[in-house]
Amino acid sequence: MHFFWIDFKISDSKLVYKLSHYILYNKRRSPTFRFATFKATFSSLRMMNKPPQMASRPPPDDFSLKETKPALGVGKTTADKLASTYDLVEQMLYLYVRVVKARDLPASDITGSCDPYVEIRMGNYKGTTRHFDKKTNPEWNQVFSFSKDRIQSTMLEVTVKDKDVLKDDFIGGVLFDLNEIPKRVPPDSPLAPQWYKLTDRKGDKLKGELMLAVWWGTQADEAFPEAWHSDAASVGAGGLANIKSKVYLSPKLWYLRVNVIEAQDLIPNDKTRFPEVYVKAILGNQALRTRVSVSKTINPLWNEDLMFVASEPFEEPLILSVEDRVGPNKDEVLGRCAIPLQYVDRRLDHRMINSKWFNLEKHVVIEGEKKKEVKFASRIHMRVCLEGGYHVLDESTHYSSDLRPTAKQLWKNSIGLLEVGILSANGLSPMKTKDGRATTDAYCVAKYGTKWVRTRTITDSVTPKWNEQYTWEVFDPCTVITIGVFDNCHLQGGDDKPGGAHDSRIGKVRIRLSTLETDRVYTHSYPLLVLHPTGVKKMGEVHLAVRFTCSSLMNMMHMYSQPLLPKMHYIHPLTISQLDSLRHQAIQIVSMRLGRAEPPLRKEIVEYMLDVGSHMWSMRRSKANFLRIMSVLGGLLSIGKWFDQICNWKNPITTVLIHILFLILVLYPELILPTIFLYLFLIGIWYYRWKPRNPPHMDTRISCADNAHPDELDEEFDTFPTSRPPDLIRMRYDRLRSIAGRMQTVVGDLATQGERFQSLISWRDPRATSLFVMFCLLAAVILYVTPFQVVAIITGLYVLRHPRFRRKLPSVPLSFFRRLPARTDCML
Repeated sequence: MHFFWIDFKISDSKLVYKLSHYILYNKRRSPTFRFATFKATFSSLRMMNKPPQMASRPPPDDFSLKETKPALGVGKTTADKLASTYDLVEQMLYLYVRVVKARDLPASDITGSCDPYVEIRMGNYKGTTRHFDKKTNPEWNQVFSFSKDRIQSTMLEVTVKDKDVLKDDFIGGVLFDLNEIPKRVPPDSPLAPQWYKLTDRKGDKLKGELMLAVWWGTQADEAFPEAWHSDAASVGAGGLANIKSKVYLSPKLWYLRVNVIEAQDLIPNDKTRFPEVYVKAILGNQALRTRVSVSKTINPLWNEDLMFVASEPFEEPLILSVEDRVGPNKDEVLGRCAIPLQYVDRRLDHRMINSKWFNLEKHVVIEGEKKKEVKFASRIHMRVCLEGGYHVLDESTHYSSDLRPTAKQLWKNSIGLLEVGILSANGLSPMKTKDGRATTDAYCVAKYGTKWVRTRTITDSVTPKWNEQYTWEVFDPCTVITIGVFDNCHLQGGDDKPGGAHDSRIGKVRIRLSTLETDRVYTHSYPLLVLHPTGVKKMGEVHLAVRFTCSSLMNMMHMYSQPLLPKMHYIHPLTISQLDSLRHQAIQIVSMRLGRAEPPLRKEIVEYMLDVGSHMWSMRRSKANFLRIMSVLGGLLSIGKWFDQICNWKNPITTVLIHILFLILVLYPELILPTIFLYLFLIGIWYYRWKPRNPPHMDTRISCADNAHPDELDEEFDTFPTSRPPDLIRMRYDRLRSIAGRMQTVVGDLATQGERFQSLISWRDPRATSLFVMFCLLAAVILYVTPFQVVAIITGLYVLRHPRFRRKLPSVPLSFFRRLPARTDCML
């Protein structure tokens, strides 16, 4: 006898659910007994007297969502000016210094020339411009910014120096009192630079002038993105490019459909055998091939579709080769052709594309290569088109941020605007050691639609403050924005690590727009949770301000009646295997393209944001999904339990009221549907009291991450194919077989019940079918001569009869059903 135990605890402050399910596998037990036990197990789950939602205990305070009240909107201007676009972030003051140019600089007495550069010193922080060789009138046009929070001086010192081999010579300088520097906030006009006479350290005037602009500003200043920041003073020159904020755009992706129809006049090398011909198609790193043609002739037929993902500007051609399988692992090329995608037809709907004949050549000449011998061999008949009516899926379907088709002609108008203020992070876990101390160089990446944004990197801080605001157009409210926090490992010589450095993930947050109220600013601190082989760990908190503004309420409501995906996904659907393969190819294209930007958005970042690997097997996810199913079925089970209490007269008053309601609905059947919808309306109004006030966030309880077994987590983080020892793999395989065996038995029991229904009229059991057929005839006659209301009343009163009129034995219909045959006798 095999024994299996499942123990799930679902509780909150008022109620503790415990599902203790014993499934006994004994040859003496019938499948009916096992199915009844399984059904009874589900019936043991009770629902709370709350809106239908995931029954779970409140997460610990460390993992919970916290509402905050930051001082937002400080950057707004007076009523006669437009409001600042930085109204969802806290104002950060910076001292800006724009070094424009110099003139009439003195030449060195020794060399007779001048190699000038400018040094800006503010307390312990120092910034320098690039230097020019032998130039007395240099132009720099560089901007420096110093955070007011880190300023430790009352004077700003700007010095012009002459670069020398041993020691740089002092040319002159300018001093500024910080209290006298003006303040400027957009949309004010930029501050005009002025000429300042150079002076020595005693204040005496020297030869030469320096054009500067110095002002107090905020992160909303136009000079902020291009400025050198004092926060990055410790970053080497090679790492400066990796710390700046950046906006990226995903490449425009198309599905490429290649319908291979037939080929003609192939010339096999061996004419004494029947050719086994197939077509191989290559686009970049993607390679697909058709099946071997059934017609083994020199004019083979296929009529098979091959799907690829192509990205603009279509730099790589589609290369097709017709090959003959002459033996195991031995193929001969009968002809090739290259098709530039720039000239391929683009289809926006399901209309038929005209087919074309393409010449097959022994050698293909690709653009840029030297022309080789071209010999006509044969032809291939195909339809090749770029599908603009599909949405190319590069994200998980559960977290999609964009559902528009590829072709811009099919886009609808936007319905609103999504604004996100990335404020700060608290308590980040140190990710590296620098100069003997643990620290973090954190930055954020946000992805919605085709627009990716990357904040600047705040170095040497576990409490970074970004205060950067970004905006996206919204075309569908049922989409998700993803925000991830990462540690920058490409500073301080990070690129020199063996195997290349990878930016470490600190955590991410998902926010579904449909859960947000329009025109409301949500300011919350989200926990950053990362699952490790040792368990779930909180890596810190990220503070966000989010606002979803609707431009047209009618258009947004209309979106709820539209299909989720473009219509081509329903008119000409792709298979599940095709979608999985195409999504993998799309992710590879996006990561390669963004990895070539400057600074690059690296592959590990793109894959983490797009949830690569979320489809892999996980015992933890399986338990979590089982728990979700239990929660969904909980409502039906509660209704069944309530009805059972009515039938057993647990509360006589309620049972009598149900009798009265039942008689009214039978006598006036036109009230049934209005009563149902009115009841649902009242339930919805009643549950408005428990309307969620905060956006959803990642929950460790729902994810079953807080009590996952270490071996299950180790299995989840295993590579594919596996890299674990054979003994451990054998143990996990046996465990998986045990679980699958129980699932297999339950599925078999469900199939048995369905086959018993089929056997009612199949004459597999002639006596049972005879009884059923005679019962149907008798029921037809009785129901014909008896009014429907009478039959309904008699049936209802029989079901609701008092327990003293009931027997504990199974009813006659149930006993008859359990005796019906199934196909279990035919199973090996």
